[in-house]
This record gives sequence, C-alpha cells and structure tokens, in this order.
Amino acid sequence: MRRALVCGAGGFIASHLVRRLKQEGHWVRGADIKVPEFAPTAADDFRVLDLRNRDACEAALSLDSGSFDVVYQLAADMGGMGFIHSAESEIMRNNALINLNMIDAAARKGLRRYFFSSSVCIYRDMRPGEPELKEEEAYPALPDNEYGWEKLYAERVAMAYGRKYGMEVRIARFQNCYGPEGTWTGGREKAPAAICRKVAEAAEGGTIEVWGDGKAIRSYTYVEDMVDGIYRLTASSLTGPTNIGSPEYVSVAQLVQTVVEMAGKAIQIRYVEGPVGVQSRNFSNERIYSVGWRPRYSLRDGIARTYPWVHEQVEARGPTPRSSLGASPASTSSTR
Repeated sequence: MRRALVCGAGGFIASHLVRRLKQEGHWVRGADIKVPEFAPTAADDFRVLDLRNRDACEAALSLDSGSFDVVYQLAADMGGMGFIHSAESEIMRNNALINLNMIDAAARKGLRRYFFSSSVCIYRDMRPGEPELKEEEAYPALPDNEYGWEKLYAERVAMAYGRKYGMEVRIARFQNCYGPEGTWTGGREKAPAAICRKVAEAAEGGTIEVWGDGKAIRSYTYVEDMVDGIYRLTASSLTGPTNIGSPEYVSVAQLVQTVVEMAGKAIQIRYVEGPVGVQSRNFSNERIYSVGWRPRYSLRDGIARTYPWVHEQVEARGPTPRSSLGASPASTSSTR
C-alpha cells in the first residue's frame, strides 16, 4: 500500500485530494494547522501541526517504519483577491516558511516524489483576447501580486531541491478552484463561493454588490477536476510547472449570471470599486492534457453542485449583516 502525506489537509482542495487518494488505495496522513471545517477527514491519520515550523514538518514526515512514497504540499496562507491584497506580508512570510521547511525536511528524509501546488498568480496581467500562455512564458516574470511572487520563488526552491537530492518534483499551477466544502464567508472565499453566498443571502428582487465592472476574464475549475489533475500529474513523468485549469473562460458578469440562474432568483447587480486583480487569464493546458486529463465539469455543472451547498450553509447560519464580495480578511492561517 502506497503511503501519502497531504499537507494542508484541513483545507478545501487538499481535503478532497485525501478522499481521492483513499479511493486509489493509499494510506494517507493529513497534516494542517486545522482539521477540515465541513466534513470529517478521510485520512487514516491526521496531525494538527503548524507547518511553518521545521519541527512540525519533520513530525508530519515521521513514521514508525519506512517512509512516505509521496508528499503532496498544498498547505498555504491564501484566500480571495481581497485577502491577497490586504495581507501581503503575512502571506509571503507564512508561505515561505511552510514551503522552505517542508521541502527541506522531505529531501533530508529521502523522499522520492514531491508535489507542490503553485498558482496562475505567477503570470503577468493579460489583455482580453491575448493568445494563451505556455508554462515557460511565465518569464520574464511580472506577477500581479505578492502571493504570485512567493509561489514563483517556491517553484524554483522545489526544483532546486529536486536536482540536488534526486527527488521527482511535480508542480501544478492552479487556476481558480471552487466547489462544495470550500470557504464561503469571512473574507477568504474565492469569487464563485462569494457570489453564491451573496445570491443565497439576497431576497427575491434584491441587489448584490460585486467588485469591479464585471469585465475581468477568468477560468473556474471544479474541485473534482482539479484533484484529478493533481493525481494524474503526480503519477506522471512530467517535469517542470504544469497549468491545471478549465479551458472555459468567462467574464465575472457571466459567472454572476450563472449563479443567479442556478438560484432561480431575480437579482440586481451593482458593481462597486474593489480589488479585482488582472484583466484577463488565458493559459495553455497542453501539458496536463498529455497525461490524459480533461475537465469533466462545465461552469454550469460545477455551480449546479456548489450553489445548493452554499445555500445550505447560509440557511443553517441564519440572518447575517449584508456584506460585500471579499469582505475584510480573517486570521492568517488558512490552507488549501
């Protein structure tokens, strides 16, 4: 039985990854600063550890006998655009500590395969209609935010350790990921979850506020598709960073309209000033396609599964004060 360590297993994508690994027959240890918020972990063993600390990384990797076959490093201090722009120093410090300590501990333990979750935030701003960017076109580098700069540095750290210690390093650059059991309120939520929440909170005929003018272009990847991409990439022979994301690009206005249609409500939209990020995204997926991956869920399919879950959370919570998309950030110990 293969043994896997999933770092960040208390967070959104990583908790779904744990389930997939269990389905594939792995023995899984999860490690995170928190347990999963919305469902019990599927991990065989879960350790509450602060992976910013070197000793915690070594504890996560320690087994009574033998060693892990693979480490999936998804632990990160992250959130939506509001959080990314308001917590720059916390993000850079916390993520640098996690990534440096974990890759060093894994290398010194003799781990042979290591997955690192990067982000398309490492790319420059794009204009709508630009040709898609391949992975190597991240350079010359000009990320739009400090989260992207830290991720770019962490990619290079992982590759350098791979060369020195003979580790097989796999790096995925995630596009926006969404789905059930993701953060949906509090300031760290991504746009799909935030819009689902705002529509769920709104009365029939009500108005919601959305940052920007609705013209920014994005791709949104459903969590089951993202996890499938992670699993296939890690098992593959691909080296170097690899984009994982849906080829379906939509404007923020189209995302909002999709959520409104799934809710079956008459909702008015008021666009307001706020951090939006880049104008557009458009990335090549040819590398991940080469290992047999294709997204199975369209945006409508994914929102059809996500909106009812968010609506249930809103109903269970009860009345709450009206808030804007990407409200003020909470604490700085979130994970994927």
